[in-house]
Amino acid sequence: MRKTSIAIGAACAAMFTGVAYGQSTASMPGAEHHHHDHAPGPGERLGHVSFPTSCLAMSQPGMERGVALLHSFGYTEAQMQFTAIAKDDPGCAMVHWGIAMTQYTELWDRPGPDALKLGAAEMAKARSLAAAPAPREKAYITALSAFFDPAAKTFQQRADAYEAGMNDLHREFPDDVEGAAFDALAILAATPPNDTTLAHSRQALAILVPLFAAHPDHPGLAHYIIHTCDTPALAPEGLAAAREYAKIAPSSPHALHMPSHIFARLGMWQEDIDSNLASVAASKRAEAAGEPGAAHQMHADEFLIYAYLQVGEDEKARELTANMRSIGEHMNAMPGMDDMKNAGPFFDNELSAIYPMEMHQWKVAAALTSAPGSPAYEVMDTYWAQGVAAGHLRDAKLAAAALASIDQSVKALKSSPYANLAPGIDVKRDEIVGWKALAEDQPDAAVASMRKAADQQDKLGQEEVDIPAREMLGDLLLLEHKPVEALTEYRVALKESPNRLNGMLSAGDAAEQAGLSEEARAFYKAAARQTDFGKNSQRPELARAVKLTETPTAGGQ
Repeated sequence: MRKTSIAIGAACAAMFTGVAYGQSTASMPGAEHHHHDHAPGPGERLGHVSFPTSCLAMSQPGMERGVALLHSFGYTEAQMQFTAIAKDDPGCAMVHWGIAMTQYTELWDRPGPDALKLGAAEMAKARSLAAAPAPREKAYITALSAFFDPAAKTFQQRADAYEAGMNDLHREFPDDVEGAAFDALAILAATPPNDTTLAHSRQALAILVPLFAAHPDHPGLAHYIIHTCDTPALAPEGLAAAREYAKIAPSSPHALHMPSHIFARLGMWQEDIDSNLASVAASKRAEAAGEPGAAHQMHADEFLIYAYLQVGEDEKARELTANMRSIGEHMNAMPGMDDMKNAGPFFDNELSAIYPMEMHQWKVAAALTSAPGSPAYEVMDTYWAQGVAAGHLRDAKLAAAALASIDQSVKALKSSPYANLAPGIDVKRDEIVGWKALAEDQPDAAVASMRKAADQQDKLGQEEVDIPAREMLGDLLLLEHKPVEALTEYRVALKESPNRLNGMLSAGDAAEQAGLSEEARAFYKAAARQTDFGKNSQRPELARAVKLTETPTAGGQ
């Protein structure tokens, strides 16, 4: 689940959701509300789009609202909007394009059989209604029809065909801002798995950045810049868009969350926290209003937990982690459909692993069990945590069991609709192999495996909610009493993942053991300041760091 290999990485935000977007809209919350009301609701702010069509004039506000929702990945509500228009304007070809667009959840996951079937049917309707369409509309219909072509055998064939079609549209209609934005998104979504060149990302940025400067209130341009830059190598280039996107589309829970992808990459933890608190509030407002968007809370809470851990708000992180299972069950039980509504088990397993690992509660991590009802391919984080804990506890038997279990999960993944994501698990597997070797008293093999994981992660980029492999390599070296070598790895890890609390504390420890008291003091001081001097944390290593910053030199030198 890497975030820098865009085709794999960005899918991870909802890679295990399996949402059936093709289900009937009849039972959706709020479906009746939007049937005749094609204009945005009072006070709704989704950004400015311009999407003229040959549909009836009364359909135009709703079409543009639907496109704005697409730009902020509000797929459920966009489908509701387009479906309502189709009932009132049966001759509108582009509304069927809109419904089909909600089935290709670009950068999230790959459409399943039901979504492909519905998308193909909607595009057939679009083509039948567009006997003599405007050339621009024909280009949109032709491009998306290529994605839903039943003859396409693989997702990559579909994505490449759609990208080619959108490239053609953008060349033919260079002044169409919506077409340019969707073209950039198509380029990102067609990035091959494990492509580390960033070529697609740079191609997308070449379209997005100048257009965003000219259209600073456009939701898609800002959103897609953030996704494109959701990698350590490009994150600084996404900061301007991150600072604006929430202002552009504050009615979208996803838009309020998305800036935190860049803030987290840059170690801007308070901005990260503020962004996700706003997203959670918007999700709760959506639920109270009976509208889609409530389930976005889980993704926002995921980022909140990670950010709270970096600033020493350990109890807030613990409470959110403990509540994730009940929140997921609540979202899954809601009537109708919603974006990410059945992702609860994935978030539960992931965060139940991350919290004790970040807190160095190795016995807790070792004893983890997966969330009830988790598919076999959703429990990898449980076994990952067990494997890492086994290394710290020197429990070779547990490490071997964790390795065998994660291999079974990967086998299940390869047989699932998400088989393309299996290569992204290699980093975690190599980490477990490294900790297993340490537990078996094979330190050289442990270092070799962990270095392999770190080098691979440097190419792919780490997950957003993750323990960096290179930080783990530093931990392993420190356990082997090699502080100088460990410090080298911590320095690199902190460049890739700035302001990670454990990275700073461990780097300070390594520097202190290496006799580099001033560097140790600098790391400890940064950790102390970031956590308000340990005010809300009981971590002994943080308390020690705070204490040492109060003395003339760390380590007594």
